[in-house]
Amino acid sequence: MSGARAIRRQHQDAGDRPFIVIWESTRACPLACLHCRAEAVPDRDPRELDTDAAKDLLRQVAAFGQPAPLFVITGGDPFQRPDLNELISYGQEVGVRVAVSPSGTPTLTGERLREAHDAGAVGLSLSLDGSTAELHDGFRGVPGVYRWTLEAWDTARAMGMKVQINTTVTRHNLHDLPDVVRLVRDHGAMLWSAFFLVPTGRGRHLGVLTPAETEDVLNFVYDVGLTVPAKTTEAHHFRRVALQRAILADTGDDHVEVLGLGPLYRELRARSAELGLDAGGRRARRPPLDVNAARGFVFVSHTGTVHPSGFLPLGAGSVRTRPLAEIYRTSELFTGLRDADGLGGRCGRCEFRRVCGGSRSRAYGVTGDPYAEEPWCGYQPGSFPHQRELAALLPGAGRPAAEGPVVPHPRGPRR
Repeated sequence: MSGARAIRRQHQDAGDRPFIVIWESTRACPLACLHCRAEAVPDRDPRELDTDAAKDLLRQVAAFGQPAPLFVITGGDPFQRPDLNELISYGQEVGVRVAVSPSGTPTLTGERLREAHDAGAVGLSLSLDGSTAELHDGFRGVPGVYRWTLEAWDTARAMGMKVQINTTVTRHNLHDLPDVVRLVRDHGAMLWSAFFLVPTGRGRHLGVLTPAETEDVLNFVYDVGLTVPAKTTEAHHFRRVALQRAILADTGDDHVEVLGLGPLYRELRARSAELGLDAGGRRARRPPLDVNAARGFVFVSHTGTVHPSGFLPLGAGSVRTRPLAEIYRTSELFTGLRDADGLGGRCGRCEFRRVCGGSRSRAYGVTGDPYAEEPWCGYQPGSFPHQRELAALLPGAGRPAAEGPVVPHPRGPRR
């Protein structure tokens, strides 16, 4: 892949409309996942958006204009809502594509999947956090989740549904990642997403990765992109890695040496070779999409509060009292996070800041400041050796980003 095609840009103005809207339809879920952002509970909250309020939310998403953002119904477990299929159908009525992200529980039956598919769900997102039942069920807190997940995965694929597999990257499965990718290759998926833990909810108590380990894993994800379509979640510096690797491939440099990759990368690569994952199979990698919290992404909680990300608990208003489009386009929190020049520390000085920007959720989770530098990134601004080649690929070098109105950081300059 040449550097010019290493990153996908959003077709729409990211300051005008998001690429994706995630709705936490409920926090009810029978699992006890170690990393749960929502700190899910067994029963539904009476403050949840009811059916009428949820339909109003879908109309608000449609009001962004066509094509409307993708609307993902998540939780908790969205199958705990008896009106789920009614809402999926209503999305079709108002011109909003709806995908579903259920939990791997006994509710995830072939019949329920067929009903969601018949109602118009365009895709399914499932979590797989280990290549074995021991690893996955141990992380999810309930025996049998691994089996239910694989059965639902195969059933959805047989129906013709698009399936995305999400893997939370933590210390419990760092060395198992190639085996997870093998399952993705063998069972088939539209996309594999490596989700890098954000210390929020129950995830506050899990071990963190070092910046060096993060770099090793990001480069592993890049490598397996020729075997399975791969992306990252809450690891926005994967876009930096994609640009670096594309340029180094063009120049013929050794990426391991130039990027200073470590023993974890070598181990992951060796295991990939044992599993035949280095044989490729795809003609081109899937370029990562340039999306970040508040910049193409918006999260609506089960009670209707609006957040830049589900892992960034700062609110900007409620869809019960203010239109979602107005909150997204004009709130100080959203417009501030869209200003790459308002970032602090290394992120604010980094030449990659307009295609990366770091995880605002992790910055907040670790420091309490959503504008702080990305804690899991070890890149030193300006250290990449091919700055001339890089400059030709970066948007808006030396001037403010063009995604929308630029609002200063509420506490002033971040340098």
